[in-house]
Amino acid sequence: MPVTIERRPVVSQIPEALVPHPLLRQVYARRRISDPDELSPALQRLLDPSLMRGMDQATTLLITMLQRQGRILVVADFDADGATSCALAISALQAMGFAHVDYIVPNRFQFGYGLTPPVVALALERQPDLLITVDNGISSLEGVAAARAAGVAVLVTDHHLAGASLPAADAIINPNQPGCGFPSKALAGVGVVFYLMLALRARLRESGWFTQRQIPEPNLADCLDLVALGTVADVVPLDFNNRILVNEGLKRIRAGRCRPGILTLIEVAGRTREGLMAADLGFALGPRLNAAGRLDDMSRGIECLLAGDVSQAHAIAIELDGLNKDRKLIESGMREQAFAALQSLDLDDASLPAGLCIYDPSWHQGVIGILASRIKEHYHRPVIVFADAGESGAEADELKGSARSVTGYHIRDALDDIASREPGLIARFGGHAMAAGLSLRRADLPRFKAAFAEHAARHLDDESRQARILTDGSVAAEDFCLGTAEVLLAGGPWGQGFPEPRFDGEFLLEDQRLVGERHLKLRVRPMDGSQSLDAIAFNIDTDHWPRTDVHRVRLVYRLDVNEFRGARALQLMVEHMEASPAEVT
Repeated sequence: MPVTIERRPVVSQIPEALVPHPLLRQVYARRRISDPDELSPALQRLLDPSLMRGMDQATTLLITMLQRQGRILVVADFDADGATSCALAISALQAMGFAHVDYIVPNRFQFGYGLTPPVVALALERQPDLLITVDNGISSLEGVAAARAAGVAVLVTDHHLAGASLPAADAIINPNQPGCGFPSKALAGVGVVFYLMLALRARLRESGWFTQRQIPEPNLADCLDLVALGTVADVVPLDFNNRILVNEGLKRIRAGRCRPGILTLIEVAGRTREGLMAADLGFALGPRLNAAGRLDDMSRGIECLLAGDVSQAHAIAIELDGLNKDRKLIESGMREQAFAALQSLDLDDASLPAGLCIYDPSWHQGVIGILASRIKEHYHRPVIVFADAGESGAEADELKGSARSVTGYHIRDALDDIASREPGLIARFGGHAMAAGLSLRRADLPRFKAAFAEHAARHLDDESRQARILTDGSVAAEDFCLGTAEVLLAGGPWGQGFPEPRFDGEFLLEDQRLVGERHLKLRVRPMDGSQSLDAIAFNIDTDHWPRTDVHRVRLVYRLDVNEFRGARALQLMVEHMEASPAEVT
């Protein structure tokens, strides 16, 4: 698919005195940073927990439970955000004096997503007085009703978009619920739980609880390692408030002030604690946690995060690493099948449906979200990948879908619109602007595919369908050095909504060779420079590269630091490469 490379406009001015390095100053100016305070993501600039709707009701409910030492059961989601949210809630509540705190994380293949009535039935076996949902619950109308009918109180903590009706919970904390004035709508589920714990600690401090009970007041900054991991892994936008949380969490991890589970995940992922970056949380640690929920049981990931010593955590981290390797193998096979099926249609860009739906009965439902992302990145279309929901019972004839979207097409709103136009077509759905999940009957798949393609065709304009890469401009020859790469890496944390700096430019291609199965090692030289540079492009299309007939290329790349045997050197991380127009005849 043709790709358009565009440079972000410069939309603000940053004083040189605040950001001395010109390239970093250019990057910030292209990210709408105009307030000097945004250059210092310090904890004292965090938004006030009292700004969140429902906070008083939630903390009052928790204090009532604490005074009577009621039994609390945390109901977690089965991804990295859910796991970190659960571990944070349990460790913080225990530190504040709650004696009876436990959790369940429903098996996604048996119970599906959220606080459903079957999950409530499972929870009731523990005889809880209060259920706390983390990273789920805002759409669990029936489950909340079932719990309260059984005499169990419910506190919903979530960050997903609400539907037309809210569950009748005792309290709801969600910055995205109607009427909530909390300025940051980008909090991950773990961020919501962190804010709840901040507010609870403040009220307990005011009441003299810690002094009266002779309990050390917990330092909730000790939980920021979990907040950073869950926030980055859930790919929520890194607005200023989230950058504060991630930045402070990374600082603590690098200093070794983090829990054993995170230390061991760093080790098995082949990263170093001292040099850990936000991208490592998303691409190295997060997938290992997620693998437990995708293939097996997310409670293993939660136990890793709750482990009290390194030896216990290390054994679980090794297990998670093995699951992640299994996940990669499964994903690879599914990806080959999916792309072969789409390519067999022999459709060009103009005839390709505006919204893609694909299904195979052999696919693993725990991996369809990753597959949807891969297809979306390749075809630049909103994509929904379906898998069988189960082999028996009510789910035997049901499909579960995972959706990924492109900028300009709000996928959750699209599903809501389709459900309204065709009642009964979609059994359940929920999610965000860029990602969502849904269930429907297998027999209804053809009808849904047609409805989705038609809806996407009506709402996606030509610009949204065009694959675009946004860059921060070019790099001067003198800035291709280790020092510049280190300045840029330290200028983050970078992530969703505050992307890591990437640049574009033309280079002479001096050498190219495959390493591994699909990675291309390069030696390139800037057109206006004399220095040869190391570069690498991961997962390249081996049908097109290497190309011995190409000697000049246009690259989109990041400046990175390659560490090998204790030596550090500049390396270009190539995200896109194409033959220079001068090479094309």
